[in-house]
Amino acid sequence: MVRHTLTMITIESFKKEHVKAVAEIEKACFSSPWSENALSEELTNENAHFLTAFFNGEIAGYLGLHIICGEGYITNIAVLPDYRRHGIAKALITEAFKNDLTFITLEVRKSNLPAISLYKSLGFDEVGERKSFYSNPEENAILMTKHFKEIV
Repeated sequence: MVRHTLTMITIESFKKEHVKAVAEIEKACFSSPWSENALSEELTNENAHFLTAFFNGEIAGYLGLHIICGEGYITNIAVLPDYRRHGIAKALITEAFKNDLTFITLEVRKSNLPAISLYKSLGFDEVGERKSFYSNPEENAILMTKHFKEIV
């Protein structure tokens, strides 16, 4: 739990009752949002470790993480526009770091400078670029990774 002056962020594991609100966050934040069905399927995916963020009791954001062989892949991270710049994304990522991982990686739109800045502040390094990764509008993705253990 992360406490702020007059506010509180809590992080919970993703649950069935969060699906509808998280689907709304997807619609508000992404041009190609995940559907309620796609999000529901993650509840039974043994590799999925999704987190839901609450800000003063309201669902404000979420993080999707797939863990495969000790490697973490952030599929999505989103915070509703009205709740941005309150530490929610940082709290979600910090919670994801608590998994026993060799590394954690993600893609981010090249133009999303606030997110890139946040990821760098949390120890992520730019490790590559994926051409035309995003659509609506088409844009390259920056691949960013944070290593926790030495890869042998």
